[in-house]
Amino acid sequence: MDNTADPLLANYRFLARYNRWFNERVYEACGQLPETERRRDRGAFFRSIHGSLNHILWADRLWLRRFASQGWEFPALAGELLQLPDGAVHETVIHEDWLQLRAARTALDLAVEKWVVEMPPGFLLHTMRYANTKGVQREHPAWQAMTHLFNHQTHHRGQVTTLLSQAGVDVGVTDIIALA
Repeated sequence: MDNTADPLLANYRFLARYNRWFNERVYEACGQLPETERRRDRGAFFRSIHGSLNHILWADRLWLRRFASQGWEFPALAGELLQLPDGAVHETVIHEDWLQLRAARTALDLAVEKWVVEMPPGFLLHTMRYANTKGVQREHPAWQAMTHLFNHQTHHRGQVTTLLSQAGVDVGVTDIIALA
């Protein structure tokens, strides 16, 4: 339970824990498949389980880079953690190697949890300014981008759980209320 007086911040702290928990379950389930099955083109938007998981990692790094560039001090988001290859786009495979992909996901999830625990409440009301992937200038409160960050992960993890189910692997209970 989060004891913060700010319910918005408490919600994002809870969502960060949920994302880590759900990602651990998904990656554990994916680990049951041989490499060829994780990479099999299953007709999904990012073709394979491996491609879908790389997309989630790419998007998370992209958004976290945007958060980190807003002029606030966020030590949890520093260093190589948010590195993206030059020219990376939504379908870029960040990590070809399964173990590297899994390690990157684990490190990022832990950093996100630390980041939201240390986040000053005023940040969520801060107006973010950045250019999207097409170069269009955007401006909105940080809480909207935070909601998108977690919603985006949930959306694509749902696709991965469907692909896993089609491959005969059950991820188990993933309901957010199961974490509570």
